[in-house]
Amino acid sequence: MRTARLRTVHPVLWAGWAALAAGAVLCVIGWYGVSGERFAERQLPYLASCTVPGAALIVAGAVLLTHGRGALAATRVEELYGLLVAAEPADAEEAGQDAAAPLAVSGDLLMVPGGTLWHRADCPLVAGKAEAVPVDAKLVRSGELGPCPICEPAEADD
Repeated sequence: MRTARLRTVHPVLWAGWAALAAGAVLCVIGWYGVSGERFAERQLPYLASCTVPGAALIVAGAVLLTHGRGALAATRVEELYGLLVAAEPADAEEAGQDAAAPLAVSGDLLMVPGGTLWHRADCPLVAGKAEAVPVDAKLVRSGELGPCPICEPAEADD
């Protein structure tokens, strides 16, 4: 999937850089032509044939680069999402484990100060974080904190 998408993205990036370079060259040629003419009527052909198309190419190149980088970022996000969704271990079938086993099973609840979720202690989002602190039961009951959608801690665990 990644190589197919990248094959369509990289030409857009190259086209954007080529348009920017061509636009810059045309603008320099137009400026050089205008600077050599004293009268405005002799400067207009340089403006019409070089400077205006050069500026248009610069704008088109910027649009192509923005689109290409956005598509490249979207490709990377899709790849990371695919890795996250396909996090099923290959040896799960061999070990006889249920594929729908919970991600975290600890009874201890933690939260990150300033966060909006409460987690099980072995949740991958807070496991190993020194700043994670035990959850205050008042915050859970008041509704200020919500349960983590990854480890899905039950309210009965508090």
